Amino acid sequence: MKIVIAGAGAVGGHLAKLLSRENHDITLIDDDPTRLRSLENSYDLSVLEGSATSLTILRNAGVGEADLFVGVTKNESQNLNACILAHELGAKKTVARIDSEDLMEHENRALLAKLGVEKLIYPELLAAEEIAQSIRQSWVRQWIDFNGGKLLVLAVKVRDNAPIVNKRLMDLKGSQNYRIVTIKREEETIIPGGHTEILAGDVVYFITTPDYIDDVRKQAGKKLYTVKDMIVMGGGKIAVKTVKELSGVNIKMFEKDEKKVRKLVEQEIGNALVLQGDATDIELLKEENIDDADAFVALTDNSEANILACLAARRHGVQKIVAEVENVDYIPLAERMDIGVIINKMEIAATYIYRLSLSSDIRKVKRMSYADAEIVELTAKEGSKITKGFVKDLNLPQNMFIGGVIRNGESFIVNGMSEIFAGDKVVVFCLKSSIKRLSELFN
Repeated sequence: MKIVIAGAGAVGGHLAKLLSRENHDITLIDDDPTRLRSLENSYDLSVLEGSATSLTILRNAGVGEADLFVGVTKNESQNLNACILAHELGAKKTVARIDSEDLMEHENRALLAKLGVEKLIYPELLAAEEIAQSIRQSWVRQWIDFNGGKLLVLAVKVRDNAPIVNKRLMDLKGSQNYRIVTIKREEETIIPGGHTEILAGDVVYFITTPDYIDDVRKQAGKKLYTVKDMIVMGGGKIAVKTVKELSGVNIKMFEKDEKKVRKLVEQEIGNALVLQGDATDIELLKEENIDDADAFVALTDNSEANILACLAARRHGVQKIVAEVENVDYIPLAERMDIGVIINKMEIAATYIYRLSLSSDIRKVKRMSYADAEIVELTAKEGSKITKGFVKDLNLPQNMFIGGVIRNGESFIVNGMSEIFAGDKVVVFCLKSSIKRLSELFN
């Protein structure tokens, strides 16, 4: 596939990293030669220095033959205009990163689609939706649903008290009601087998159905609780959108900037009480009853401050912790410090765009926040290898795992004696490096 990316910042750079390992023909456009050289030296791609809205640059990049054109510069107008020009030059599919919420409205999206901007990506909205979901399902690190919620994937960090800790998968009781499909252990992502043992500190991905959610919770050693009171640190776009998503939660939002505070108060955001102050100030948090908070969400543009504030909130007994960490170098550190849910909006955006490069046979791809793996939904075709016997006899690659099947609107968990039929929607877990091999099984 020929892919042209306009913008070599955090989103464009991460997207180039994801795509370069799959033998795509990638050209990266940016007006910053330093960023271009860094990416050119690290990954298999071509670079062009210049403006993404220059017709000369776009033609030199081969946009007319591009299967996918992505506009992810920091300038919304430039991204939209670049996509419109790329479409006119012949690009088959276009994606633009935007910063304005009103462009996500249906009539505006329809207008832009007519002009040649096929897809819009709004990183702040994607991040807010992910945060809100983690607050609603408070004992879960990540909650992903398929088939209208009939098939669920739950990521949970297990502690010493979890019944499944120090046990092999083959020895787990009641595991016919769920399956453990991926394990993140420190820096390693494991697609498990029957002999794999679960250790304290693992982030474990379960697949199950709604009837057995409570079984998973108990096996993971988690208590059920509802977030009623929450503190939000920062009053930026992600914070505002998160508050709007959580209509049933009492929220105190702290923002240092006086002008921002006045604007936020005028907006009357959901259930949020907006206060001027620094949420890294422990005495201030004590005055505002941090000990009674069920959740603490740090969403400033300062990764270090977010991490430190979350650690302080943890020491005060706050159960649910969420930190925005945009500095990718700090993410492994935050994970080791057991911060909780870690949000990086640029990585979320890049992964979302990456899915558009995949085969049209792949119906849906879900991002696994805590593992170097993907959850992929595909439809099994007549005569495909995946339909040729019991799952245990299919000789699947070692780093691939079939978790569940949706058949005639009903969902069930797969085991070794399950069979896949043509027309089934199949949920597969695999390392990102193996996602292209799925076509060999399903076509």
